[in-house]
This record gives sequence, structure tokens and C-alpha cells, in this order.
Amino acid sequence: MEIVSIIIISYLIGSIPTAYLVGRIFGKVDIRTVGSGNVGASNVFRVVGKIAGISVLIIDILKGFLPVLIVHCQGFDTLTEIVAGLGAISGHVWTVFLKFKGGKGVATGLGVFLGLAPLPVLIILALFIIVVAISKYISLGSLIGAVLLPLLLFLFATERAIIIFGTVVSLLIIIKHIPNIKRLMIGQEHKFNIKMKKT
Repeated sequence: MEIVSIIIISYLIGSIPTAYLVGRIFGKVDIRTVGSGNVGASNVFRVVGKIAGISVLIIDILKGFLPVLIVHCQGFDTLTEIVAGLGAISGHVWTVFLKFKGGKGVATGLGVFLGLAPLPVLIILALFIIVVAISKYISLGSLIGAVLLPLLLFLFATERAIIIFGTVVSLLIIIKHIPNIKRLMIGQEHKFNIKMKKT
């Protein structure tokens, strides 16, 4: 029963539709119908503004980090921490509050692995910032991070279960980015501009 409770609670935490709520409250828009249509921090940043976007990013990271941290502090093993992380990511990607249509799992996944394997995440975060700063494509930074995650986990993580979990999450993120990959290939992907304001 403990595992079931952990899955449900983690899923519900992950399901909090941060981008949608911030878009509605502060931008008076349905974030699903504007910009890229993605229910994530980058789209909020683009449509509503940088403070709103940063707020969504932080909260979405915490949605993944806190369930793992809480389970860890309760003395559960790594496998249970992974279960909590899986629940949080699933909630974000398939949120019950938006008819099971959510974000792409990048920020919440970042939070999960920040709790499970912080060093690989910090390396990926640094590379992500460099890629986005140079290319202006958040999706490209996310994809490179997703590709590198299993490799870095293999190098630095101490438990095989974390490596396997990281590989599964990476594949999920890549699959969720297929539309972005297609737009990148034809030069129609949305660029990230820190000067963008509310439209």
C-alpha cells in the first residue's frame, strides 16, 4: 500500500498544471492555444513573460525533486525513489487536470534526477545553457540533454536501476520532442528570446 500511495501522491504533485495556471492567472490566456501550444515554462516565458516563465520552471523542477526527496528522507530505497520520480514525470506529461495532456517532462525530469543523481544533471544543465545561449533553441538543448543523460548516468550513477530509468525517461522526452525535431530540420522551430514580452 505504501508504494501505491507514493505513486498516487507523486503523480498528483506532478500533475499540477503550473504553466496552464500561470497562463490563466497572470496572462489571461490558455497556454495550450498560444505560442507553441506546449504546457511548459518556455511557452509561458514566450507568451506571458520572463518572471512567469521562470516561476513555472522552478515549480516544475520542484514537482520532480520534492517527491524523490521526501521518499529519500523517509528512508526508502532507491527503487522507491525511482517510483516516486516516475509518478511525478507521468503526472506532468499526462496530467489528470488537463485531460491527460501535459508538458514534455524536461523540467520535472530534471528535478527527479537532481534528487537521484545530481552530478550528471548539473553537467547537463551547464551544457543546456551553453547550447541555448548559442543556438537560441530550447528544444535543441533539451534534446541534447536527453541524449546525454543515459551516458552520464552510466559514468556517474552507482545503481543500474537509475541508469535504466534515465534511459526510459530520455526516450520519452525525445519522443515528446518529435514535432520540435521536425521543425528544427526545416528551420521553423521557435527561437528563445529573453527579450520577448507578453503578447
